[in-house]
Amino acid sequence: MQHRIIVLGAGYAGAIAAGRLARRLRREDVAITLVNAEPDFVERVRMHQLAVGQDLRSRPLAEMFAGTGVAVRLARVTAVDVDRRTVAVTDEDGAAELPYDTLVYALGSAWHDQGVPGTAEHAAEIAGRPGALRLRERLARLDAGASVVVVGGGLTGLEAATEIAEARPDLDVALAARGRLGDRLSPKGRRHLRKVFDKLGITVHDDVAVTGVGADHVSTADGTSIPAALTVWTTGFAVHPIARATALEVTDTGRIVVDATMRSVSHPDVYAIGDAALAMGPGGKPLRMSCASGTPMAWQAADAVAARLTGGKLPEVPLRYFNQCISLGRREGLIQYVTADDRSVRSALTGRLAAGYKELVCKGAAWSVAHPTLGLPTRRRRVVREPAGQAAAATTPA
Repeated sequence: MQHRIIVLGAGYAGAIAAGRLARRLRREDVAITLVNAEPDFVERVRMHQLAVGQDLRSRPLAEMFAGTGVAVRLARVTAVDVDRRTVAVTDEDGAAELPYDTLVYALGSAWHDQGVPGTAEHAAEIAGRPGALRLRERLARLDAGASVVVVGGGLTGLEAATEIAEARPDLDVALAARGRLGDRLSPKGRRHLRKVFDKLGITVHDDVAVTGVGADHVSTADGTSIPAALTVWTTGFAVHPIARATALEVTDTGRIVVDATMRSVSHPDVYAIGDAALAMGPGGKPLRMSCASGTPMAWQAADAVAARLTGGKLPEVPLRYFNQCISLGRREGLIQYVTADDRSVRSALTGRLAAGYKELVCKGAAWSVAHPTLGLPTRRRRVVREPAGQAAAATTPA
């Protein structure tokens, strides 16, 4: 009987994990199913580009995984029963239940309004394709001189503000950040960021806590009202709520707690990767939600699943960071080099060269997803072990 592996979510982490598993395991021994609600792979790191009117390449999952041994199931996940090892889904044919032997949970995250009044009703978001397309429509309807406020000084906010300001120089773009602009960057990085913002005419509201969003303004903790014909909310992400409803051990924010091999600490037949998982990096610091974290987590999980099923050696590759890649429109960029635990160092790459570097990184990430069985040598091994939930040895922590 084939070992049934189900991968939930076909973002960067899920799609990469499914393809890597197909390279590692014999098709005769495993049945790999990739479940996703949408038919296409979405380059989430380019949502700010989509929002300003740029067209992104279509990448149908069915074409990407054709001939790989991975079956793509277009369906929405509604529940996971980790005790019965089943996944409940709905599609155009109705409800169904999918049994698994090993589950790779990669349902990712969505935007988080932080509970700020008016945000859900009035603000736009770019955490996914539907939100980016709605923002695209709203931007297209704005007249010259209209005010746009981007709330959030993280990487998403920086990229959104600069992309909008470059694409629509007729708009009055502002950024509202809780801290100082680029406060986690090196001095060189902060100087370049300020230079680009000044060049694009972006107003910066430093040390501002937004406490409310209205139809035409945002309110701050100090009582200030900032005009905003359109508010773009980029203050963070919230994970998919399904994991919290299971018996899996999760954090107070709903992220699945995993060990160094991305395996659930409470259910050894479940692996979690990407934004959905709480994994530790160097220095015992949690890995941040990002493509930079999700991709190596996917490699680690796929290699660990394959090793446990085939009797191979478990991966011992430490997960670490090298840089933060920030696009600042199409002609400017910033590559901030960091320590293994994601702290900025003095070195930074700036300007057009940095923009080209960031574009190369984005293209490389998309290529690796779109060609799931190319790249690394294919070494498919025979499955020799029972499913984790059925073998006593598999319950022993790695």
